[in-house]
Amino acid sequence: MQHLLNPPQREAIHYLDGPLLVLAGAGSGKTRVITQKIAYLVNEANYKASQIAAITFTNKAAREMQERVAPLLEGKSGKGLTVTTFHSLGLQMLRQESALLGYKPQFSILDASDSFKILSDILATTDKQLLRKTQWQISGWKNAFINPDQAKSQADEELTHAAARVYQLYQQTLRAYQAVDFDDLIKVPVELFDQHRDTLDKWQRKLQYLLIDEYQDTNACQYRLIKQLTGVRGQFTAVGDDDQAIYGWRGADVENLRQLTKDFSKLKVIKLEQNYRSTVRILRAANSVIANNPKLFEKKLWSDLGTGELIHVTATQSEEHEAETVLMKLQAHKFEHRTTYKDYAVLYRSNHQARVMEKFLRNQKIPYTISGGQSFFDKTEIKDITSYLRLIANEDDDPAFIRAATTPKKGIGNTTLERLGEYASAHKLSLFAAAFEGGFQHDVGAKQLDDLLTFCRYIQNLQGRATKDPANEVLNDLLTAIQYETYLYDGEEARAAESRWSNVLEFVSWLSKKGEASTEYGNESPGKNLLELTQLVALITMLEGKDGEEQDAVKLSTLHASKGLEYGHVFLIGCEDGILPHRESIDNDQIEEERRLMYVGITRAQKSLNITWCKKRKRAGEMQACEPSRFIAELPKDDVKHFGNPFNSNGEPASKDYGKSKMANIKAMLASK
Repeated sequence: MQHLLNPPQREAIHYLDGPLLVLAGAGSGKTRVITQKIAYLVNEANYKASQIAAITFTNKAAREMQERVAPLLEGKSGKGLTVTTFHSLGLQMLRQESALLGYKPQFSILDASDSFKILSDILATTDKQLLRKTQWQISGWKNAFINPDQAKSQADEELTHAAARVYQLYQQTLRAYQAVDFDDLIKVPVELFDQHRDTLDKWQRKLQYLLIDEYQDTNACQYRLIKQLTGVRGQFTAVGDDDQAIYGWRGADVENLRQLTKDFSKLKVIKLEQNYRSTVRILRAANSVIANNPKLFEKKLWSDLGTGELIHVTATQSEEHEAETVLMKLQAHKFEHRTTYKDYAVLYRSNHQARVMEKFLRNQKIPYTISGGQSFFDKTEIKDITSYLRLIANEDDDPAFIRAATTPKKGIGNTTLERLGEYASAHKLSLFAAAFEGGFQHDVGAKQLDDLLTFCRYIQNLQGRATKDPANEVLNDLLTAIQYETYLYDGEEARAAESRWSNVLEFVSWLSKKGEASTEYGNESPGKNLLELTQLVALITMLEGKDGEEQDAVKLSTLHASKGLEYGHVFLIGCEDGILPHRESIDNDQIEEERRLMYVGITRAQKSLNITWCKKRKRAGEMQACEPSRFIAELPKDDVKHFGNPFNSNGEPASKDYGKSKMANIKAMLASK
């Protein structure tokens, strides 16, 4: 996006007279505004880098921002500049203020699968749907800043009542584990600042200017944190777009944009409407669709990148036919325009839509990457085994201790762990060290203590072997000793257990291979012991999120995961009522958020946009007739060309098969060479 700053961008960067809301349309250069504003604050406005925090939602966005800011600071130090996600900022605050909360500085952060497991223990059930519902409910309460007591008093039906009781027990368990979950990383700092005015003063002095990216995605809790940190002065710039608010289901509240105008009477609003990404036709389509939503703020994207190609809407017979049509168009387009695979993206509403697409891509040997898929190291069974490795490498790793001590169950109950947690916290020890303390041992029954010490001594035994014995020997002995295979088959249906067990075996054989001595390029490279391998795993897991060189591959992505990205040529598939808009949103009257999702999909495209829908689709094993998405009718007629229908929108016979005519053209081109 090499362009000079336009007037609204320049105004947004220089404005420092109070709270500012920058309404930044898709592709209007919002990251540029944030990074240039940080540079302006340091270079011109006499702020120290350490007094500024830029807050965003993903690690990727934070990394990109950091890389862009560095060259802009004219020889001045960027030392202490905070460019971070909401959750990382919360974590930083909790680490520094852990003593006020009665936590040890190295408290654990539990991910969704850890908290799922705690809930499954509390509810004594493996009913995944019930557990997921409860997990969502608790997360929703935390994001709305509702504590267990409030949840209890507000509960209006039996199910919510039960969930509120579980919420209470869940929080007690987290306390016992010296742990917080993902939502707590924001909720707990807000509570802390409510109770400790002096701590809030300290953080307000530390962070004197805030820049908030993707402001429309903030939830009630995040908004409270922003208000606390910016205090009465309101020295902040919030950058957002109400037309791209697509995370309502996750607790994000687009009302926070309206709330800003109420809470900060001096709020200035600047709109960025020039788009540097897409052709005029693509923007006309986006504007035309989103115009059907009620507006918080009026804005219209425009571009001087030329009119561009017509938008193609294709009706296909089935999912298979849709995948085939998309690939035929994609390959023909690539051949004709001499583009690369990475110029193309296939976007869809729900993950399951990728399956058929993947099958066809593999058959055609077309390289592709999927965003939003689960990484191997994130699988529950791999994390289970890794928790033992982490504990062998560092016995003070409390989350690893808890996971290993309770997976599979070893007779170490919650009460014992709670006592252990309290003792460890009071004496500033790790859970592992606390187990061997006389003071703690007095407090627990002989049987409980015996089970706990058996586990700890077993870990010590493994620590001894980890530096001497071959890694695969230690690993296989570990799996046998904890009877992990039996544990899987006891807790799951046979098919799921089998797949998880084969993942464990694959992990062990991968580690064993890495552990063996090898002769490479004529050099003898010594084998790695289990300790070195554990560090390797930790490093791989941490680096997985980092993007290496971009591969030349077609991108498959959900619409949610594509937000903030751009692609030369976009195929938006499955545009049917019931999929986009989603059936639930039609039933619950939440069409507006689905329309914003369509808007996000359209505005990812730079040069061309293809939209497809199926006339029939398999549902629950049966072929059912489908209707085109209502959003297709909202596209501007003159910018759209229809295919695969007996008549196009102008009532003229549509070309029978676009793909075939394209292929004929290509053959003719080849023949003339």
